[in-house]
Amino acid sequence: MPGEELSERQQAVLDAVLALMVAGEALTMNAVARRASCSKETLYKWFGDRDGLLAATVRWQASKVRAGNFDRQSMDAGALRESLSRFAANWLTVISSPTSIALNRLAISHAGSHETNLGGIVLANGRLAIGERVKPLLDAGREAGILAFDDTETAFRTFIGLVGRDVQVRLLLGDRLKLSPATIAADAGRAADQFITLYGTGRPAPAATLNA
Repeated sequence: MPGEELSERQQAVLDAVLALMVAGEALTMNAVARRASCSKETLYKWFGDRDGLLAATVRWQASKVRAGNFDRQSMDAGALRESLSRFAANWLTVISSPTSIALNRLAISHAGSHETNLGGIVLANGRLAIGERVKPLLDAGREAGILAFDDTETAFRTFIGLVGRDVQVRLLLGDRLKLSPATIAADAGRAADQFITLYGTGRPAPAATLNA
């Protein structure tokens, strides 16, 4: 149930789940039903079991990270940098929010246990899903002759590393790191510049071939 297909009422339920995470309260179906002012039967109808509800919550939170729109036909170095910067700023804003911090802390605490599959759910619907949104942008930059790399996954990991640095780890460990919009914008632009320096060809995009 991707975030963009959710009704407003369903989104409110998932926001209630995130609120429970931030408050550190137990994530039972009863607790979610009380917080969202709905019945358990409705939760089961919409999301299936508890893992289904958690998976939908993770997808809902991850859907807030977007790669943005880009035009493969008119891709140039400036457009590529703008798209990379926009994604980076969006991602930093989301991962530094109290809801994402609480969600990731909970997933880490459950990893390796049999309590829930939340760790796997976060990995599949968070980091891996986000990668699939950004990789087409990187591939478009390569097709336009702006970037040069052999493996898209490796290039994506490099970019995420440049964007995130140690920020997420510090936040998860309780560092009261303050990321203002201006700081996020500066960090995002810097990461985009560093990535293009590493993988850029230094050549402008080839001109489009006109049909005779």
